[in-house]
This record gives sequence, C-alpha cells and structure tokens, in this order.
Amino acid sequence: MDRFAWQDGVAFLAGLAALLAPKLWADDAGEQPLMVLGALLAVAGLYALLGAVGPTAWTATAFALLIFVSPWAFGFDGEDAAAWTAWIAGGVATIVGVWGALQARGGEAAA
Repeated sequence: MDRFAWQDGVAFLAGLAALLAPKLWADDAGEQPLMVLGALLAVAGLYALLGAVGPTAWTATAFALLIFVSPWAFGFDGEDAAAWTAWIAGGVATIVGVWGALQARGGEAAA
C-alpha cells in the first residue's frame, strides 16, 4: 500500500468536519462528543497521512464508528445538523477505513 492513501485523507477531513460542526453549523448540539471524537479521528488520519507505521487504519475506523453511533449514545439524535454530520462523517470514514484496512491487510498477505 502506498504511503499516502486517499483513505487517510478522507479520515482526516471527516474528523475535521466533526470537530468543527458544533461551532459552524450545528448550534452547539453534541458539542463535546463531536469535538473530542472528531479531533481523535483527525489526528489518527493525519498520523497515517504522515506515513506512520502501525494499526492506524483500524484506529481511525474505530473513532469513525464511535462518531457514527454518538448521536444515539449521547442523545443528540434529535438535533438534525449535529446528528447528520455525525452519521455522514462517521459512516463515510468507517466504510473507507474498513476498505483501506482490508486493502492493507491483503497487500501484506501478498508480500
């Protein structure tokens, strides 16, 4: 797998969207979980973008999955902007993260 996988960029951007959403368009709904989990996802994506070795794809995927379930877990599923941001950012980053991790795993098995 190449050093700068596009999946890592998607994870970084999804984390950034979740991090900034409560202040820009979500009216402070779900502020704490979105900002904390968004920051963790953005850092994991950036860490992978910078070429770090290790289980970064699965780590970013775990944070993305936590963002996806956060509207139900933290009770802001009735707040449309925050909930939809979490579902879209978390869902896209989870799907892309699983895809990238499986590609990396397949590449290691072939090597």
